[in-house]
Amino acid sequence: MDKFRMIFQFLQSNQESFMNGICGIMALASAQMYSAFDFNCPCLPRYNLIYGLGILLVPPFILFLLGFVLNNNVSMLAEEWRRPRGQRGKDPAVLRYMFCSMAQRAMIAPVVWVSVTLLDGKCITCAFCTSLPVETLGNSSHPGLSQVEMKRVLARIPCKDIYNGQDLIANEVAVRYLRCVSQALGWCFVLLMTTLAFLVRSLRPCFTQAAFLKSRYWSHYIDIERKLFDETCAEHAKSFAKVCIQQFFEGMSTDLAAARCHPPRKAPADAGDTVEKLLGITDQGTMNIALKSWHRCKPPLHLHSPTLPSSNGWAGHEQSPLHPPALRREVAAYYSRV
Repeated sequence: MDKFRMIFQFLQSNQESFMNGICGIMALASAQMYSAFDFNCPCLPRYNLIYGLGILLVPPFILFLLGFVLNNNVSMLAEEWRRPRGQRGKDPAVLRYMFCSMAQRAMIAPVVWVSVTLLDGKCITCAFCTSLPVETLGNSSHPGLSQVEMKRVLARIPCKDIYNGQDLIANEVAVRYLRCVSQALGWCFVLLMTTLAFLVRSLRPCFTQAAFLKSRYWSHYIDIERKLFDETCAEHAKSFAKVCIQQFFEGMSTDLAAARCHPPRKAPADAGDTVEKLLGITDQGTMNIALKSWHRCKPPLHLHSPTLPSSNGWAGHEQSPLHPPALRREVAAYYSRV
């Protein structure tokens, strides 16, 4: 169990590198999925375009969503975007930076899928075989064929076993032409994505260095603050559960001692340390109010050394160290109702 905990802590401390590795694995997996995918064009005039473009665009969209799903910062971004303003304002630049960082990683696998698909050429051949320039590549004056019948014949170009339009246009000529167009589009797409990635990663910090550093710093702060809050909540929950269980068994031992005349056992020596970790919040209602208050009015990011020990960075140096003002008001209202 300790080894798994060490691995989890290592992944948390190296989250950015880990997410980059996950995105790279997804990119390789998308290329492998396409190579193992059995492409079967329907060879029907109105269905070829839908099927070809569906294979080209739908899997990248799914991979893009998976890139967001596998990113742990999605919940943090949604929470920061939807939380009430409270005592701490929200900077749209920080939210944009967080979203752009996640989108850049999520785009890797879709870009690889589209690039591999275009360079392979099967989707474009299936989707646009009915739009071939027959007057240039074949015999446009084929007798006895209307436009509808001609499209029906051209739609069978990807299916060599049922193609019967060699007199209209040779199958090999049509396939070579469409694959050349698809590969040209593929290399243009790769060049466009590479140039765009270069501009985003390299040139953006050069023009807005101060804003870039500010957004990057506060995005890291939000992530670290959430992790520390989760760790503190876990420690508080552990101490709270420990105190509750100890009190339960102490009460049981007292009842058993009264019934059977056995002396009750002494309380453990570390009970006082456990109670101190509760930070004054020792019941369920107060804890629920504290969690709600953290969500609605986080402490302002404005700390002063004289007031930090007494107010914990909320407001006013004469306040109680256990509860911020908003929390104390909610606690008083809660107990007045009770």
